[in-house]
Amino acid sequence: MSEPIANTALAEAVNAALATVIDPELRRPITELGMVESVAVDDAGRASLVVLLTISGCPLRETITADATNALLAVPGVAAVDVELKVMTQEQRDALKELLRGQGGQRGIPFNEPGSLTRVYAVASGKGGVGKSSVTVNLACALAAQGLRVGIVDADVYGFSVPGLMGITQQPTRVDDMILPPVAYGVKVISIGMFVSGNQPVAWRGPMLHRALEQFLTDVYFGDLDALFLDLPPGTGDIAISVAQLLPKAEILVVTTPQAAAADVAERAGAIATQTGQKVAGVIENMSYLEMPDGGRMELFGSGGGQVLAERLTATVGAEVPLLGQIPLDIQLREGGDTGVPIVLGQAGTPAAAALSGIAGQLAARPRGLAGMKLGLQPR
Repeated sequence: MSEPIANTALAEAVNAALATVIDPELRRPITELGMVESVAVDDAGRASLVVLLTISGCPLRETITADATNALLAVPGVAAVDVELKVMTQEQRDALKELLRGQGGQRGIPFNEPGSLTRVYAVASGKGGVGKSSVTVNLACALAAQGLRVGIVDADVYGFSVPGLMGITQQPTRVDDMILPPVAYGVKVISIGMFVSGNQPVAWRGPMLHRALEQFLTDVYFGDLDALFLDLPPGTGDIAISVAQLLPKAEILVVTTPQAAAADVAERAGAIATQTGQKVAGVIENMSYLEMPDGGRMELFGSGGGQVLAERLTATVGAEVPLLGQIPLDIQLREGGDTGVPIVLGQAGTPAAAALSGIAGQLAARPRGLAGMKLGLQPR
């Protein structure tokens, strides 16, 4: 049996190495989460590590084992590693939930807390088929690639598509009443599609839609995010109203295509802000043009719709609504969606990827402000 590490320098090195092992779902060090029950190294340099999993069926247990093993093998003096996986007791899980959720482990919508700095973007469109979900996924992945902490709520309950666009097949992990969302490309994602079997349709009325969205926002642990995207269904129905109620500080991103008819319909998706008190962060024009081999552009769906929409919404809401960018048609954008590899990651040099990354850069550069924030300062 291995004894506790007597060598102080080796113990410090081992603990430092374990602090670099990140839980793949919670995205925090396993040492910080109380997942390391014990670690010891014998005279031959064999390390024995006991890791506590949140649940017995943890889907990423092999990832945790591999990451912990590799981290310890990099420590001078460690020649081999044995990892034993155990399961947390109910008391330990309760302590973990309190650590993650704050004092008392109470459920609530963390993005509404006075101290939250998370930018919440509700990605909306007037009608379907304008590429709203593809835009959402690529913007989220582009921000994550810049080092930001990002999450997506697939709020299009009837037409959920985000898991497929990101290649996610893993189901969320449940820790009692807390749900840990799958992570792809550094983005935490939750969707009703993760809870239905096959391609089963979801036939729910308005109150059930509201409850599902509320549960995503209260029960799913996203952690401290820089940005949260909600992929809304088209139009101004139940979900759009529920988002305004549940996340009153959410800002609306309106996706449209260039033709005038699409801009007319999309205007209603943004104008809902006048009734809900939300801000419109900007307009994104998708499918703007097709680049030809000779360098020219074919405007299949007309032109100017995005700029016209931005000007109309500026007049309607009484605040500047910018046109954030124009995304060209690109076969590789569609192919990336089919394969689950967003174009901003798989084909970063393409015009469509450049346009999406440019829009993401604008969102990342927006100041968050400190209005209403508690700074913890005391007068002297």
